[in-house]
Amino acid sequence: MITVHHLETSRSQRVLWLLEELGVPYEIKLYKRDPRTKLAPPELKKIHPLGKSPVITDGNLVVAESAAILEYLVDRYGAQAQGEAAQLLPHPGTPEQLQWRFWMHFAEGSLMNWLVMKLVFMSIPGQPMPFFVKPIARKLCAQVQAKLIDPNLSNSQTFIENHLSTHTWFAGDRLTLADFQMSFAVEALLARSQQAAQLCPHLVAYKARMVARPAYQRGLAKGGPVVMG
Repeated sequence: MITVHHLETSRSQRVLWLLEELGVPYEIKLYKRDPRTKLAPPELKKIHPLGKSPVITDGNLVVAESAAILEYLVDRYGAQAQGEAAQLLPHPGTPEQLQWRFWMHFAEGSLMNWLVMKLVFMSIPGQPMPFFVKPIARKLCAQVQAKLIDPNLSNSQTFIENHLSTHTWFAGDRLTLADFQMSFAVEALLARSQQAAQLCPHLVAYKARMVARPAYQRGLAKGGPVVMG
């Protein structure tokens, strides 16, 4: 039995979605974030030394990191899947494979860096601090967002929007593993960028297609909200 060590409002939601698409039985062990720091609890270090989520156990095997988990699950269980779920890896040497590989790396290698920074600099002014420091912190965080974070997020969302204007899914006309890897980033981008929902109709439509999938809905019902409020 696979166990998903699932941290609430985290990237591990993409793992639940994939398992539901594959039709593979699994169980969830839910971990709550620290209410003050919003960080993962120390109990996750008992599963993997990094103490991060997502991480799964499959028998005695422990697998961490989103992309590694997604690829492991498809390699191990994809052959027994039905319908679309049996073809989540594009054929070697095709344009779809190149797109799949790019978006698998882009999600965490490029986009999530800026989304995490956005979350951090949005939350700093709300942290406990002397009253006379708060205006300085608020101004500094606003400047960092305006001059560094938001321009990079804007560039990324324009790039994604243009791509999705000619692609139904990230690698082409059908669902692939790239969509699971990009799913959390898409949700976070739309949640943290005021412009994205207004200026990116293809990105909004993509999310609608994604969340409408029955497997996605089942994973969401079991794992809870995807991104922090």
